[in-house]
Amino acid sequence: MLLSGNGMCSMKKTVYLHIGNNYSVDVREIVGIFDMDNTTVKDCTKKLLDKAEKEKKLFLATYELPKTFIVTKKRIYISQLAASTLKKRLVNGGGLGC
Repeated sequence: MLLSGNGMCSMKKTVYLHIGNNYSVDVREIVGIFDMDNTTVKDCTKKLLDKAEKEKKLFLATYELPKTFIVTKKRIYISQLAASTLKKRLVNGGGLGC
């Protein structure tokens, strides 16, 4: 489902979620958005991020203090934006046009 400010966009259009520092992710590819503080304490999350890094599927969208990681079908993105900020952007159209 693709969201916009008025509810939903046509499925023919692609909406991108701006994740910071001029990087965007196709919302159709997103599996989940996770808060670093709440999830990285779990051993399985650490293993997931380590595995993604070894397989060169971990992409840093920031060199600042990371606040979230975004899991997509192909890779994992690290962002300095809070999960709540990314959620607001999704609800309001992704930060980039619909």
